[in-house]
Formats: sequence, structure tokens, C-alpha cells
Amino acid sequence: MQRFRVLSSGVSLPRPKTSAAPSDLSSTTRSLFLDGTNGIKLGAWHCPGSDEKNLVILFHGYGGEKSGTMHEARVFLEMGMSVMLIDFRGSGDSSGSDTTIGFREAEDVAFAMLCARGHFPNRKVILYGQSMGAAAILRAVHSLGVSPDAIILEAVFDELLNTVRHRFEAMGVPSFPSAELLLFWGGHQAGFDGFAHNPVRYAASVKCPALFLHGSDDPRARIAESRRVFAAVSAQNVFKEFSGVGHQASAIRFPKEWKETVDQFISKLNAPIVRHD
Repeated sequence: MQRFRVLSSGVSLPRPKTSAAPSDLSSTTRSLFLDGTNGIKLGAWHCPGSDEKNLVILFHGYGGEKSGTMHEARVFLEMGMSVMLIDFRGSGDSSGSDTTIGFREAEDVAFAMLCARGHFPNRKVILYGQSMGAAAILRAVHSLGVSPDAIILEAVFDELLNTVRHRFEAMGVPSFPSAELLLFWGGHQAGFDGFAHNPVRYAASVKCPALFLHGSDDPRARIAESRRVFAAVSAQNVFKEFSGVGHQASAIRFPKEWKETVDQFISKLNAPIVRHD
């Protein structure tokens, strides 16, 4: 009966709330609100790093909120970079009460990027996203003209339809036609075409360096699907696989390896340009 309700009326989850405090990240972290598009207010935390070169904006995954990226934010801070953790609409301290799995959340990415460029014009801006956050970044680049200096995408899915299919498989329900029905109904309710939400297509618009991080055992966004997104990027890109990791933060399971991978990627962004006469 519960599965039938999902198919007939969509998915209903408790609204994600932020239980952590800004001071849990750092004593210098401050909480702020960004006036986003269409009346949406975005909750955010900002923490300055020890240098003034890079700002990393972090975007959480489905069913999460900004404190879900706090572990990664700490690593970026250890590397000297400033960080900004964003609550997507419908999560944490942001306004709204629903999610479109990265479709309209792309507008939140674009607005956070606009604010960052306005307040920190001389810094390189790096966008980091987990799962839904990664898809939102790619859509923001493709559809909204967002131009970061680099992107780091963790556990990205290739198509919304595929990730919904995997959820039904995890429930022990045949994915066809369940996933198609839910995507059609959910998209109709939310006013967007879920079948067109396709990070592989979005990735073709990426012109900046891109780092892909993915667990080998991810059942929700499978590694072969992430590699499809990776292959669609024509810019300089790197793919890092973490053995035995599922749909979870690789930085927690492999902290040293994760930090080294990210540090090497970002170091190349900051390398001086050598010109030959």
C-alpha cells in the first residue's frame, strides 16, 4: 500500500532541517541569507580561509542540507580555501518546501555564484556538489550560463529516470513502469519535465576543469553512469574512483586519498602560467 501511494501521489519526506551550528564548522563561520530567484531565500554559512585565492561553494544532495557537506568543507578549509555551504530551496534554513532533484535547484547554484562573483571578484570560484548538488551544478552551467573556474562533482547521476529506477529496485519493486509513472506524475506536480533532466547532456557545456569523484559500489548513481557524464565533458577533467564506497561521502571513508586528489586538482588551477616567446 505504501508503494502504491508513492506511485499515485509522489514522494513525501520530512523537510530536512539543519541540526548543526555554524560554530561546529569553525569559530569564524557566520550564518547568512541570500535573496534568490522568485522570492526564494537561501540559507548559507560562510567561513573565510587562510588565503584569498579560492572560494569553494558546496551544494548538498537529495534529502540533505548544508551541514551534510561540513566534512568536505573542513578539508577545504585545511587547504586554506574559503567555503560557502548552501541550503537548496526546501531544505535547512532556505524557504520553500519541495525539491526537483537538481532541476530548479540549478537556479540556486546560479544565484550563489552571482553573489560570490559580486562579493569576491578576485577569487577563483569552485563549485562542489554531491549527487543532486552535482546535477544542479551541471544544469546551471548548461542552461543558466554559470561559469565557475572549476567544478568538483561527487556521486553524480546520468539521468533522473535512471536514478529513480534504482530507488524502486532498492524497494524491491519492478522499476518499469513504476519509475516512469512516478517521474511523470512528480514532474507534473512540480511543473517540470523530469525525463529531460539529463546531466550527460548538460556536461557537454562544461568548459572549465572538472573533477569527478565516485564510489565503485554506489547503487543509486552507478559508476558506469557517472562515467557517461565524465565522457561528455570536453574540457580538462579527472575521474577518481573510490573502491568499496556506496552512495556516501568518500571523504569520510578515505580522508587522505580524497584530500590528496582534490588538492592536486586545485593546485593545477593555481599554477602560474608559463609563456614561451
